[in-house]
Amino acid sequence: MKKYILSIDQGTTSSRAILFNKKGEIVCSASKEIKLVYPQEGYVEADALAIWSSVVDVINNVLIKGNAKWEEIDSVGITNQRETTVVWEKKTGKPIYNAIIWQSRQSLSICEKLSKKETIIHNKTGLLINPYFSASKLRFILDHVKGAQERAEKGELLFGTIDTWVIWKLTNGKTHATDTTNASRTMLFNIFDLKWDKDLLKMFNIPSKMLPSVYSSKHDYGKLEYFSKNIHILGVAGDQQASLFGHTCFKPGDCKNTYGTGCFMLMNTGEKPILSRKGLLTTIAWTLEGKTTYALEGSVFIGGAAIQWLRDGIKIIKEAPECDALASKVKDNGGVYFVPAFVGLGTPYWDDDVRGSIFGITRGTSNNHIVLATLQSIAFQSKDVFDVMMDESQIEIKCLQVDGGATNSNVLMQFQSDILQIDITKPCCLESTALGVCYLAGLESGFFKGIDHIKECHSFQKTFTPKMSKKETMKLTNGWKKAIESARAFKL
Repeated sequence: MKKYILSIDQGTTSSRAILFNKKGEIVCSASKEIKLVYPQEGYVEADALAIWSSVVDVINNVLIKGNAKWEEIDSVGITNQRETTVVWEKKTGKPIYNAIIWQSRQSLSICEKLSKKETIIHNKTGLLINPYFSASKLRFILDHVKGAQERAEKGELLFGTIDTWVIWKLTNGKTHATDTTNASRTMLFNIFDLKWDKDLLKMFNIPSKMLPSVYSSKHDYGKLEYFSKNIHILGVAGDQQASLFGHTCFKPGDCKNTYGTGCFMLMNTGEKPILSRKGLLTTIAWTLEGKTTYALEGSVFIGGAAIQWLRDGIKIIKEAPECDALASKVKDNGGVYFVPAFVGLGTPYWDDDVRGSIFGITRGTSNNHIVLATLQSIAFQSKDVFDVMMDESQIEIKCLQVDGGATNSNVLMQFQSDILQIDITKPCCLESTALGVCYLAGLESGFFKGIDHIKECHSFQKTFTPKMSKKETMKLTNGWKKAIESARAFKL
């Protein structure tokens, strides 16, 4: 009897495997940390074989912990850190260079040389030219490994984002493929034609022979040949798109925000892509039954990382859960605003040069005010993204679904509801990324009997409703805008 979907969630700092039942509930999970390496300033890499090894380990561990048998597994879903780039030998499966992680800035000079092509790239991919995406990372590897370009042109080398790498390894090299959501993050894929774009490949001098085939988000990607099991990989999606699906954001205007190290807000915009002119990214949300759904995406670089800074940087807290207790000791922020631009600002500013700043400090300012201002900064940055999404899409966002570690802060979630003046809903299952590919795989296999079945599985543990007046939120928002302007004006 098929009892479970096995979801593999390969993230930036860890790999996880989760067993879900037919109610979309977590039965068991296992995780293993990934070690990142920093060869020099701005470089962020990882051993691709170590990533693969961690995936094998968590699959084995979750089956042992859950006392589950292989024959009880219906199918597999894979979700992954997006944009991270791997190049390996087709014959041996050996990577020719470390995986270049999405955060890495080492291909910045390649992007700068193509800055005049930004409009062309944006109109084809919905993305901004930035080392964040895979194309320049791939170009960097081909430039820095001796003979790589020539070998790629001969068809000896393969490229993939992490989903492709894991699929290739799990199928013992029989499947070299990705889905549309991950392809849309490479800066080589035309999101309108749903094809690798010849002009972009020529621009980056990328041989088409090394590219994976592109399929729907629910599709038969092959069997788990590595484990010698007749279990198929049936769902694949990049982490943020998988999260959107896991939140059951199936209608235009449905929106979710993930509060992790950074924050990622995605809004379903339907079957027609909306190209942003104000710093949002246009991306493929998923492709199902021959139809592609698009999304607008905004990125906040520093979300939960600001709370980590309170703990590890200035050491005014010992553990993250202390924040709510400290913040609740003051009636308001006391006029203190924190702009946590440790690595610049993301959407809608895309300002790499601005740095973190705290404004409004007086002799009466306490650690409690700083903690509250830090929590509020996460909500203010998310509001910046939210406002641009509403403006450019002309779609009203009536509710925001949330997940991620920082949602454990009730102070943050309540303030987010107040400052946006909408309800914030927190689902029972916070592993929305893994849940999303569980749903995709289960839809393909019949484990879930359609979208209505999935909606029945989806439930909420808490809803935050606005308690603050619009007048008060306007006053606070104006203060935030002044803080942003001041922070951007001060550059060394």
